[in-house]
Amino acid sequence: MEWLYCDFHIHTTWSDGRCSVEEVIELYGEAGFDVIAITDHVLDSETAKASELQGKRIPAVSEEDFPVYIDDLRRAARFARERYGMLLIPGVEITNDTSRFHMLCLDIKEYISPDPDVETIIENTAKQQGVSVACHPCPRSHSGQNPSAYLWENHERLAGRFDAWEVANRDDLFSVVGLKKFNYIANSDFHEEKHLLSWKTLLRCEKNSEAVKEAIRSNERVSLFLYRGGRIR
Repeated sequence: MEWLYCDFHIHTTWSDGRCSVEEVIELYGEAGFDVIAITDHVLDSETAKASELQGKRIPAVSEEDFPVYIDDLRRAARFARERYGMLLIPGVEITNDTSRFHMLCLDIKEYISPDPDVETIIENTAKQQGVSVACHPCPRSHSGQNPSAYLWENHERLAGRFDAWEVANRDDLFSVVGLKKFNYIANSDFHEEKHLLSWKTLLRCEKNSEAVKEAIRSNERVSLFLYRGGRIR
């Protein structure tokens, strides 16, 4: 059983990313990654409505578009497997800017609304045998912002509810997540090609969705590394 090179937080042109799904697969495939998750934004209704009224629509996957989005990722997953032997896991980034929390829902099959409270979204993810991850729970140096402030303000209550927390996001390390000994993974929060050079996750497990999800949940054979270019394998 080899260590798998993974990135579980990637955005495409389905939301605010600059690369198409196909371009993301080419980038990660040519670099030699084993597992990726595409996690485009799903936006809470209040934030979506406010942005529409301001004439500044925030790009995100709507409930209406979700089945097409998942079908597109399933087709892309077949291509990624055939072309590169790479596993692609479909997911979303639940983006609730009204209540100030972002979270990843990995390997979901049906739309999950960002409007309920965090616990309800975690439960809805678990019902689909998905994995829930707390995104960038601390302020980020590259933006100075913390869009997930609610998660850290309530981390003692939410600690064990999430399957994992991001201990690193892009170039930022969140040492407090490590100090708390939460289950952790590291991700790029990829939006454009330069974000490929960032923190990533290593998992030691079989290369299939169920094994990867269990490895995140158990967090027994997990590490992080800072990818700085070149072909991994």
